Amino acid sequence: MIDDGKVAILGVDVDAVDYEAATSRIIAAAHGRRPYGVSALAVHGVMTGVDDAEHRARLNALDLVTPDGQPVRWAMNWLHGAGLPDRVYGPRLTLEVCRAAAADGLSVFFYGSTADTLGALERRLPTLVPGLRIAGTRPSRFATSTPAELDELATAITASGAAICMVGLGCPRQEVFAYENAIRLSMPVLAVGAAFDFHAGLQREPPAWVQRAGLQWLQRLVGDPRRLWRRYLILNPRFVLGLVRQRLGRFDPGPDAEPTHVGHS
Repeated sequence: MIDDGKVAILGVDVDAVDYEAATSRIIAAAHGRRPYGVSALAVHGVMTGVDDAEHRARLNALDLVTPDGQPVRWAMNWLHGAGLPDRVYGPRLTLEVCRAAAADGLSVFFYGSTADTLGALERRLPTLVPGLRIAGTRPSRFATSTPAELDELATAITASGAAICMVGLGCPRQEVFAYENAIRLSMPVLAVGAAFDFHAGLQREPPAWVQRAGLQWLQRLVGDPRRLWRRYLILNPRFVLGLVRQRLGRFDPGPDAEPTHVGHS
């Protein structure tokens, strides 16, 4: 098990953990009914914090931030000697947590995405994780919610009996939700992104060699260039340049800013 605390990547704190440690921490929080905000960050997620001091403060307030992308893991090893043999990828972490939850009799709530995706997820995920108890699902409204609407959502999640809430709203909306609602729900809230689509069988994950080589971004760019070109062709070089500057002691992220309430749902 690897659990060596947080290290800063361009001002964003990422945990030097492996799957075993991350899963253990989440399940322990679920048993203790403790608020526990979790995100798995790739380069795009880190850069949202670089470019927005308020959002960086949200990310740095989360209890667990895992290196979702290989480049983030490589950066941790290069800058801090983290010695991580693998990333902690959101879709796989989702399965690991679901398996541990099933083994311990803990139920899971899935929030976000669309009703069709959630329906497919409810049908398929129990075949991947036998014994998994799905406490409930709720699709995203894809809008900013009022406090009353968020209270209603929190009441529904809590009343379901769930011990863990998985969130698939896309970056950075899902991290905002985890930051703003973990305390309200008093349970682990995991921002896991594309895991819903993958485990629902609606998207195919890249081959293992593509994932190991850190080229998952390239496959996604080829598949959806109009939407993703800026994310990868601009943010990726900026990420690399920032790492070099951090290595040379010339990167200053500036102070975090006090986050304002957003209310994504």
